[in-house]
Amino acid sequence: MHRTQIYLSESQRKALRSIARRLGRTQSDVIRSAVDRFLQAHSPSDRLELLRQARAMWRSRTDLPDLRSLREEADRMSRS
Repeated sequence: MHRTQIYLSESQRKALRSIARRLGRTQSDVIRSAVDRFLQAHSPSDRLELLRQARAMWRSRTDLPDLRSLREEADRMSRS
């Protein structure tokens, strides 16, 4: 484990101390838990899985042009 120093506002420091006391944990432990949750929420593998899940949202859409139509339009515009 590596030691890292951060600056907190007075309100952040008080809130953190209060949370740590209420949970019966150290402030450092509360911060590490928060950092772990933040990193998990923003990890590339999670984003990829979310994109895969979102892909299914478009399957039943009938109002979107197909890829061939888009490509033909792009080709026509590039020749102009």
